Amino acid sequence: MANNRANSRPGTVSGPNKTCQFKLVLLGESAVGKSSLVLRFVKGQFHEYQESTIGAAFLTQTICLEDTTVKFEIWDTAGQERYHSLAPMYYRGAQAAIVVYDITNQESFAKAKNWVKELQRQASPNIVIALAGNKADLAARRVVEYEEAQAYAEDNGLLFMETSAKSSMNVNDIFLAIAKKLPKNESGGGPAGRGHGGVDIANEPQQNTRTSCCR
Repeated sequence: MANNRANSRPGTVSGPNKTCQFKLVLLGESAVGKSSLVLRFVKGQFHEYQESTIGAAFLTQTICLEDTTVKFEIWDTAGQERYHSLAPMYYRGAQAAIVVYDITNQESFAKAKNWVKELQRQASPNIVIALAGNKADLAARRVVEYEEAQAYAEDNGLLFMETSAKSSMNVNDIFLAIAKKLPKNESGGGPAGRGHGGVDIANEPQQNTRTSCCR
């Protein structure tokens, strides 16, 4: 789904209990699990067979921090090569991005690096970028080592976690880490979008990013 709401404005702050709204985009090769990560975060669901995204899908979700409610406007972009040219429309003006790769697919990690380079060149200068090594529940089939991805993330100033949309490992945590890193004093504001209710994960225990879960 693509429409002119892809260009929503920067985060908004309002009220005594501060509410901040931020645009977040997911990027990565097809079939790495971007839509599954979003579905798990927004609705707490996982579908074994997830249809490929066409263009982009839009969802919203909120995270309650101690003194701030962070509302994410999430753009889940299609990974197929034919949609690559549309990506700038979605990451333009985004305050955050999650670049996703599949730990069982080396090529998807190489493509993730390309996305990071593109964001660093063309996205907002202060964009918060997180790298997600998805499908951590398939650790027995791993080809991208945790240490390799962690070193790359550190060299490029990225947040990094391995995630599993199926087991929910680190899914909430990566969004929480982004929410904590985003500035909470920006002006302006985008449309509210289609809400799906909030989730308070501020006090959830942090999972070990190196521990994989069984399917």
